[in-house]
Amino acid sequence: MCAQKRRKQGGSLKGFIVLMLIVAGSIYLYQQQTHIRQLPQAEQPAAKPQENFGNVKAQSPEAPVKKDFPSASASRKPTVKPSEALEIPVTLSKRDERILKRTGYTASYNSYYKTPNWVGWELTRKETKGKNVRINRFSPDPDLPEPRVEHADYTHSGYDRGHMAPAADMKWSQKAMAESFYMSNVCPQNQKLNRDDWNDLEETCRQWAKKFETVYIVCGPIYDSKQPRRIGKHQVAVPDRFFKVVLINNRKNPVAMGFIFPNRAHHQKLERYMVSVDSVEKTTGLDFFSKLPDAVEEKIEAAVPQLPSTAN
Repeated sequence: MCAQKRRKQGGSLKGFIVLMLIVAGSIYLYQQQTHIRQLPQAEQPAAKPQENFGNVKAQSPEAPVKKDFPSASASRKPTVKPSEALEIPVTLSKRDERILKRTGYTASYNSYYKTPNWVGWELTRKETKGKNVRINRFSPDPDLPEPRVEHADYTHSGYDRGHMAPAADMKWSQKAMAESFYMSNVCPQNQKLNRDDWNDLEETCRQWAKKFETVYIVCGPIYDSKQPRRIGKHQVAVPDRFFKVVLINNRKNPVAMGFIFPNRAHHQKLERYMVSVDSVEKTTGLDFFSKLPDAVEEKIEAAVPQLPSTAN
């Protein structure tokens, strides 16, 4: 009877000890958690870093998690907003090229021909209202290495110093006006062409800018001969033809036009020079207006549209 009583007392004592240990452990854990909450931010224990699952990168809470795989619409070209360099073509064929970024235009200069490959600019309605006067002072391009083309290279050559980006499009800025007279923006151009039909298209582009708010223009020389005629001390190559492409990026009805002018005296309506932009691309090895959505670009560059009216 006594042995059984002692066994019961021993069991009760063990149970009491276990209970006390549980209570003591709970008190200790509570004190530790309270202490951590009271620590300054710099002393807080470092959180366990996020694990990187698949292609999802661990990022700070402030930045949303980005996935490496594209969304369903990622392959589509976004709608292009104004002033997104639509006038800059993509070069598809190898050529001598130095890109010159100016205040009012961008040029691709060819040191072999001593003329630009192309010159591109955006012309807005506001820019057509500029008040800066024409300076009529051609100068060597200071950003090109010597020897540089000079004003005298064209003297007594029988060719005009034909602007690609015209001075009349740069009246909005004195600096843009001065840079339009750099010889890197000039080609040997038949005098009658420069002062007649080519000039007519330049003026028409300004009228389109006034009517449609913005136009994008790219132009330049075309060399059909492998050994073109050269003029001046610096042997400037005379183009066989000139191209110009114009984009009116009207949201409802965008229009892209191509023009090719023989470099000779001639006078006719501008419609007679019109071709598709696609055909200009094939001739020049340039991809124009490539930032347009593909469906829009393919549609408007394949056709030869009617010449848009300049009337408001």
